[in-house]
Amino acid sequence: MMPGRPVPGTLRAAMRLELGKPILCTDGAVGELADVVVDPVERRVTHLVVRPHGNLGPARLVPAELADGDRGEISLRCTRADVDGFATVRESAYLRTGQLPRDDPDWDIGIEDVLAMPYYTTPDIGVYPSFDEPYMMTYDRVPKGEAEIRRASAVVSADGHHLGTVEALVVDVDEITHFVLEHGHLWGLRDVTIPVGAVAKVESDTVTLRI
Repeated sequence: MMPGRPVPGTLRAAMRLELGKPILCTDGAVGELADVVVDPVERRVTHLVVRPHGNLGPARLVPAELADGDRGEISLRCTRADVDGFATVRESAYLRTGQLPRDDPDWDIGIEDVLAMPYYTTPDIGVYPSFDEPYMMTYDRVPKGEAEIRRASAVVSADGHHLGTVEALVVDVDEITHFVLEHGHLWGLRDVTIPVGAVAKVESDTVTLRI
């Protein structure tokens, strides 16, 4: 199922899309906000990746036009059955080193995860990975030309230093106004709100700042 193109101007103003937050439908809870899909050129949210609680089912690509943020909640103007009708995002493939998943004219690769690399043991050098055998990779499909951001997505400075990870996005209508960065280590974690004007580039799993 191909994702519909969201209609600009339908998200509520000043809505905070906090990754991992529960999502409600008109007939009850449907899961949580796993990721967001954005247009990296226009800096707007196009889709929400909605994942059932406990991973009990596939994550779905839901058009952002259906989202509301009233009362501090994220809710969708549709039913849970409607969500089940949207495209799933997760795919898997066995690949060799340097190989990419099959190119698709309608989809790009979003978040990627390597599930398992083949390993071999020798008496001389112990355990080492095999780069000749295929390995399992899972990845998300996102609409062509768009990018996917999750809570573990890195925020890096212009000179390549890791500053933290994305915790949330703030949108006005459907345009991104701020990225919320989780910065620090363990007991010193704090949120830093970054205006979108300070962002140089948005790619799948990475936000690069101008500073």
